Amino acid sequence: MIRLAVKLTAGALALLLLYVGVTYVQVWQASHRDQAQRADAIVVFGAAQYNGTPSPVLRARLDHAADLYDRDVADLVFVTGGSQPGDRTTEASASAAYLKRKGVPESALLREVSGRTSWQSLAFAALYLKQRGKTDVVLVSDPFHNARIAAMADELGLNAYVSPTRTSPIGGGEEQRFLVKETVAVALGRIVGFRKLSGIKKGVSRQITPDP
Repeated sequence: MIRLAVKLTAGALALLLLYVGVTYVQVWQASHRDQAQRADAIVVFGAAQYNGTPSPVLRARLDHAADLYDRDVADLVFVTGGSQPGDRTTEASASAAYLKRKGVPESALLREVSGRTSWQSLAFAALYLKQRGKTDVVLVSDPFHNARIAAMADELGLNAYVSPTRTSPIGGGEEQRFLVKETVAVALGRIVGFRKLSGIKKGVSRQITPDP
């Protein structure tokens, strides 16, 4: 009986390691993928900002989004991200101001200013866009996010294409750590759902009005 239990445990661990290993390969492969094509909107995931000045990580994402807009990938750029305790502004507002300086007109900008996590921000953006019949989106973030944000978009009913920045300051060992972290998140999210993984007990159901 003990021998059988040991064999079953070893088999389960082997399957778990195989699942995580395959997921890591998928996350790594996704990080090298750029699917930019014509869509309804470009959705930019937020990152740190300092009193209205985007951090280098956020700036890299915004520069890529501005380039996609200039290439006529979409007519709208949806910037996301709320504020952290002590912040004077939101990630989305700092992003919008930066993009306007890059030549993206105010009429092309939408802001999601409530999200504290990637899932929340994308859920708010998805609700707003879907209420207007827009479901085709290009998602912009760092490469290691590609697999997870694409899976979240699918869970939220969006037809998403990923187009990561290639100028992020995150690289080397730090990037590898993020790839491992994303592997764990994707592996768990596929099992329990990305909404539950983000700690959201109920779906987003309220009308979202972008911050002017």
